[in-house]
Amino acid sequence: MSTLNQTYKELAIPYFREVFEIIDEIMVANNIPCYLIGANALALEQLKHGIKPLRGTKDIDFAIMVASLEEYQKISDSLIENGFTKVKAPWTFYLEKYRMVVDILPFGGIEEQNTFQLIKSHTDLHMLGFKEVLSQPVPVKIEDKIANIPTLPGMVILKLIAWSDRPEDRPDDLLDILHVIKNYFDIEYNDIVSNHYDTFNEGGDFDTLIVAAEVLGRKAGEYLTLSERLSNRINEILLDNLRVASESTIARIWARQNGLEIEYAYSILLAFQKGLCH
Repeated sequence: MSTLNQTYKELAIPYFREVFEIIDEIMVANNIPCYLIGANALALEQLKHGIKPLRGTKDIDFAIMVASLEEYQKISDSLIENGFTKVKAPWTFYLEKYRMVVDILPFGGIEEQNTFQLIKSHTDLHMLGFKEVLSQPVPVKIEDKIANIPTLPGMVILKLIAWSDRPEDRPDDLLDILHVIKNYFDIEYNDIVSNHYDTFNEGGDFDTLIVAAEVLGRKAGEYLTLSERLSNRINEILLDNLRVASESTIARIWARQNGLEIEYAYSILLAFQKGLCH
């Protein structure tokens, strides 16, 4: 965890630590489990391994485990007392002092069929996968505070779901996933060589990207065993994108944004699915 004291500053987000401390203190005071998620959590995990993040964002996303709407409202009130104002979506808050936008996404007992209805008439917030992925978070140190973030396989699961919920608005989620795959062989080299040698082709000739995708799929698949609903959703997303290479939205975006042949991008996704089914 010690490396994060240096690397979190590489996010180059003004007042990141100050805002994180305010959120952390509110959650500790209310005994609410809190997790850093989204692009900045992914960037921190990549920086920890010496990998330059693909992108960052000034916004900070948190997931909090609450049991009821009343408990979430109490947190909302505490945020407002500490200088935040509500903007746009009911889970989005703005801190004028630091000009920072923060999303506070609830999951846990508050969920009903993995959908949290913040405004009965028209606003549903889908939180499928959060409970499973955040059941075993990775602790990272930000100076004297601890931030719990998802594992890389867990982030891939959450990003697949987020993209499929709003594919027209979230193409960056797919690019983040491919960026994880591109670096996963180096990140998990010792584990892959020691425990996943069967993913290599006979004779020692193998594609590190394909191997990484399959091993990442194996690790991500562990979360699917925790929820039939989550498993069905991820498998549905993949099946929709693995019918024909030329019609795969995921493969097309990966190919277009990374200069890959669409058939090769498709093979990466196929390897990830193979790992999930291991």
